[in-house]
Order: sequence, then C-alpha cells, then structure tokens
Amino acid sequence: MPNFTEINPELFEQSPFKLIGKDWMLITAEKDGKMNTMTASWGGFGVMWGKNVAYIVLRPQRYTKEFVDQSDTFSLSFLDNSFKTTLTYLGTKSGRDEDKITNSKLTVLHSESIPYFEEANIAVLCKKLYAQDYKPECFITPELNEKWYPEVDYHTLYIAEITKILIKES
Repeated sequence: MPNFTEINPELFEQSPFKLIGKDWMLITAEKDGKMNTMTASWGGFGVMWGKNVAYIVLRPQRYTKEFVDQSDTFSLSFLDNSFKTTLTYLGTKSGRDEDKITNSKLTVLHSESIPYFEEANIAVLCKKLYAQDYKPECFITPELNEKWYPEVDYHTLYIAEITKILIKES
C-alpha cells in the first residue's frame, strides 16, 4: 500500500487550474456505509472565513450530490493522466445504475472516516462549511446563465474547510 504524507495547505504548490481544470478530480463522499464518486473539472482552492478552503459545485441530478448533502465531509482525489479513461468513466456513469467504484477497480482508503483513493497522487480532505444553490438572478453576466444552464439545473456551491492534504510519497 502506498504511503501518503500530510502537508500543510500553505505548502501546497500545485496549480488548481491544471489539477482541476485539466487533470480533473474525483469528488467522493460516504453516507450510511455506502460511497459514491464523480469526476469534476470545476472548483477551486482559497481562503474564506480565516480557513483554507476548497469549493466545488454539483448539479442536482448528480447522484454524488446526495452523498455530499448527507455527509459533513468529502474528499477531492487527483490521479495522474494514466487514469484519464477511468476518470471519464466515473464522470459519465451513475452510481445509481451500477457499482462504478468497484467497476473502476480503484481502491478506497479512509482517513478520519473520509474516503479517498489509493491511486491518487493527492487527496484533499474537506469538511463542509456552506452550501447555496446558484440562482439565475445572481448572474451578473447573463450569457453564463444562458450558456451553462439551458436546462435550468443550477449547481449547488459548497465551500469546505481543507482538514488535510495527503501527498503520495514517490
């Protein structure tokens, strides 16, 4: 089993633009002893309310949203490009229809009861602080609403405190 080292968030030097926007991440949460994950390419890291935070957005139809909503915690796992096919699969299949984690052949680990993946190079463990649904009247640039929400399926924004960053030892 690979070893992970915890690092202080202030020492995390990875580009969120590359990690999230280009490489993608797995958002994973657990409820009632069951787990679900999904691939995402929107989100970020920053500071809010004096805390190091991650923010993610989930559409209402995503099964993983039910898990995030019913849990106090979730993880963001970042895998290298050799897992791009797996990430595509996990982003296009629903855990409602199949056990996609088992089918993906990824290995689940836990830290402080938060699930993440052994195959990850980076795992960011998060504790939810805030959630709010996007609203059409809040768009300052109406074109964004028109382009990204033709189905009126607005994301919920989650802001979560980063409780731990784990880096795989090489």
